[in-house]
Amino acid sequence: MVPLYESLGIDDVLSPGNIETFTNLMWSEGNPAFSQTVQSFSDQLSELDKIMRTMVVESLGLEKYVDEHIDSTKYLVRVQKYDGPQTDETKLGLSSHTDKNTMTILYQNTVSGLEVLTKDGQWITAQPSPDSFIVMIGESFHAWTNGRLYPPYHRVMMTGEEARYSIGLFSVPKSGYIIKAPEELVDEEHPLLFKPYDHVQFLDFYYTQAGQTSKSALKEYCGV
Repeated sequence: MVPLYESLGIDDVLSPGNIETFTNLMWSEGNPAFSQTVQSFSDQLSELDKIMRTMVVESLGLEKYVDEHIDSTKYLVRVQKYDGPQTDETKLGLSSHTDKNTMTILYQNTVSGLEVLTKDGQWITAQPSPDSFIVMIGESFHAWTNGRLYPPYHRVMMTGEEARYSIGLFSVPKSGYIIKAPEELVDEEHPLLFKPYDHVQFLDFYYTQAGQTSKSALKEYCGV
């Protein structure tokens, strides 16, 4: 469905040995430079993730939930390639979607292509500087904050001959952790949007035919 796109991921990337296991799958002789780079990237970006999520939680007056919220996730690193379509005609690199995790931090090369849908329905091209990251909220954080944060639809559109490369760090709720909006964020002006749910069980639904064809899989799965 998206022939220009391919990716590889390392789940639970901060757990000892997971990066080396992945590296040895790809290079039987090992690749220390790759392992060290991914480890450094993961260590530093996970700290950035924690800082930003802590700032959000504290800004909502929910300091007492910071430790629980930070400890509720693990990290996935994904390396991604989008081939240039070899034409000036714009081609789909990755279909429009929202991220289902907690928070996403992306770094890309100089080839643009990422587009984000604004709340007023306009697609804009993300054009980060070479020294910056793109941060996007996922649906899990949207649900935890009872709608205070917005998980944007985004896609990748490719043109020309050059390939687009990106690497992302995804904070992902751990299996068994129940995502539930704190009671402080539920009131008459902000009624509860989602019933408490397990992220991994939600993904099981999301990848069914019903989940894939739903306009909002999370609402269909556990919406109030």
